[in-house]
Amino acid sequence: MNSSLPMHLSPRCSAKSKRTGEPCRAPAVTGWTVCRCHGAGGGAPKGPRNGNYRHGGFTCETIAQRREIAAWARMLALEAKKLAV
Repeated sequence: MNSSLPMHLSPRCSAKSKRTGEPCRAPAVTGWTVCRCHGAGGGAPKGPRNGNYRHGGFTCETIAQRREIAAWARMLALEAKKLAV
């Protein structure tokens, strides 16, 4: 590649093939180390904007809240066990 065009000088994708071990030769997306085929800028929107969103029972906030409640319950159970002895 002896061209000096900007598209030829751009950084390349850092993903490698599992089968051959060779790197992907596609240009990386600006601000990412991988190309669009290997996940740059990918992912679904969060919360109600996602088409598969139903009730919010498995959102990050709800999961964190359940973990906090479980931690409090463990702490209270440990205190109750100490008092019983």
